[in-house]
Amino acid sequence: MAANMYRVGDYVYFENSSSNPYLIRRIEELNKTANGNVEAKVVCLFRRRDISGNLNTLADSNAREFEEESKQPALSEQQKHQLKHRELFLSRQFESLPATHIRGKCNVTLLNETDVLAGYLEKEDCFFYSLVFDPVQKTLLADQGEIRVGSKYQAEIPDKLAEGELDTRVQEKMETKVWDPNNQLKDAQIDQFLVVARAVGTFARALDCSSSIRQPSLHMSAAAASRDITLFHAMDTLQKNSYDLAKAMSTLVPQGGPVLCRDEMEEWSASEAMLFEEALEKYGKDFNDIRQDFLPWKSLASVVQFYYMWKTTDRYIQQKRLKAAEADSKLKQVYIPTYTKPNPNQIMMPGSKPGLNGAAGFQKGLSCESCHTAQSPQWYAWGPPNMQCRLCASCWIYWKKYGGLKTPTQLEGAARASSESGSRSHMTRQEVQGMSPFTRNEGRAKLLAKNRQTFILQTTKLTRIARRVCEDILQPRRAARRPYASINANAVKAECMIRLPKATKSPLKSKVIPRQSLATIVKDLAISAPLKLKASRGPPTPINRNQASQPRVAQSLLGKRGFDAATGVPYPANGRPYTSGMRTTSQSVIKRQKVSQGEAPNPVVFVATKDTRALRKHLTQSEMRRAARKPHLLVRIKLPPPPRSLALPLLPSSTSEPIVLED
Repeated sequence: MAANMYRVGDYVYFENSSSNPYLIRRIEELNKTANGNVEAKVVCLFRRRDISGNLNTLADSNAREFEEESKQPALSEQQKHQLKHRELFLSRQFESLPATHIRGKCNVTLLNETDVLAGYLEKEDCFFYSLVFDPVQKTLLADQGEIRVGSKYQAEIPDKLAEGELDTRVQEKMETKVWDPNNQLKDAQIDQFLVVARAVGTFARALDCSSSIRQPSLHMSAAAASRDITLFHAMDTLQKNSYDLAKAMSTLVPQGGPVLCRDEMEEWSASEAMLFEEALEKYGKDFNDIRQDFLPWKSLASVVQFYYMWKTTDRYIQQKRLKAAEADSKLKQVYIPTYTKPNPNQIMMPGSKPGLNGAAGFQKGLSCESCHTAQSPQWYAWGPPNMQCRLCASCWIYWKKYGGLKTPTQLEGAARASSESGSRSHMTRQEVQGMSPFTRNEGRAKLLAKNRQTFILQTTKLTRIARRVCEDILQPRRAARRPYASINANAVKAECMIRLPKATKSPLKSKVIPRQSLATIVKDLAISAPLKLKASRGPPTPINRNQASQPRVAQSLLGKRGFDAATGVPYPANGRPYTSGMRTTSQSVIKRQKVSQGEAPNPVVFVATKDTRALRKHLTQSEMRRAARKPHLLVRIKLPPPPRSLALPLLPSSTSEPIVLED
């Protein structure tokens, strides 16, 4: 009964989705609606999974500083992973939720230096917070309500003086004396001086124009003059004048007129007091926010002083009575029965009842993604639907309460990404392939460090076997077209371990295709597609690195031939004859795209001729793709039949002589 009774101030779990973790909220009010339902006004607390990556980095640095300052014991990697699930971030965001969505209580405390972080892992439903999250500004700030407990907040107590030893410290530097009880005045004389000070204060307010407007009546002026600020000024005057009444009287009424002492209650106007009450209703006793949002022209000390003086007025007592009457009319507690409806994410066999499906489920042989167990009284679907992952009963409760898995896995990040709307369009190809579960950890680290270098994906034997045995689950063609989509490697390997003993013992029939060397392929291509050049266009331009430095010689306008044309043998300027592969400057220049060393590391260049281009037009699109994917196979081209020549009609001969055909 007490476990299902929820009161104002309790930290509770709220369920807004059957598959997402619980929301953690603090109940501020319990209100009954017109239709009889109960709504809870709650304060929002956020998890690490609810904030951005930059803020998570800031939270990590704050956690490291806390561990160094508080000298926390060493934790394992799994404990550090689970400890992040226990950290929350407080906010000042309010929302109203139906009370029927409450799923239990939890305990949230402010992290202190004396706390041991490992103690939170030993307790169920126990969380902590140290930072405040602003959902609008997207910032993390330290909580102002820190309890100063620890060695650095303790006072330094000096050693005790021995008997007869004098204190050599200078008392004037350590403290200021404001009143001497061993003075020569009697109590009656001091009271008479205080009455005179009040009278002077009342007369000073009568002379002041602003005070006469605020306190138009004599009673209000006398009440304002009787406040503590007037009495403190009178006692300070006695102390400064060595308790001489004559000197103190002259100090109260100097030549310019009587001294007027006013506190914050008189300095503030009625409109400023109304703003303060409105801000106090919204922010409570957070004086920094009150000053920043409502009273920026006031100092923080002025706001604090006005608050404590405002608490002594009838206005405060009146508001306190109204709040007490309003609180009596509101609900103080509400009873919510235990939620017993089945979760839609339960995995059930056809015809079975919820909770009785056992280890069998919607994929036989799959283990829990968190603890990797194969037996559980109940299984729950977890993560994106296309990944077909599941959790056991205990890990599902851990996921719902703490918002994570017990052990760090890649699938936890994938499941989190499925609930968010962020895309991976900004990721490079190497980063996407580095997230693949088939790559090793050391290989992935190299990819992240050198994402512009040539890389290779090394797979294990089990992975290569799983590609063949579990081809229906893996869908390699679909995965090749969508390299950015995640693959559930654990599910594929688990299914492979089940199918592998049942697989046929006979070896798979595979046709071994011998692959020729690169030199043989180049030679065959050169033979099958010889280089045919036209004399009119000149020989094709080979790649010659010395070509750029050679000057061009244009033909003379008067028709004179150059030296190389006159002799018949082309000679360059240095007198050495050109080889057959070099081009003279008088020949036509054919512009070709430069090939960088990175793109073509081998000195092999294929130049397409006019006949080669004509043959390409006879290839279909599928044959072109096949030739590109398998360049070692011969390309079979079906040439169209040559066009038939039309039979010309025989013209009648004009003579009767026979026609003689000469060969």
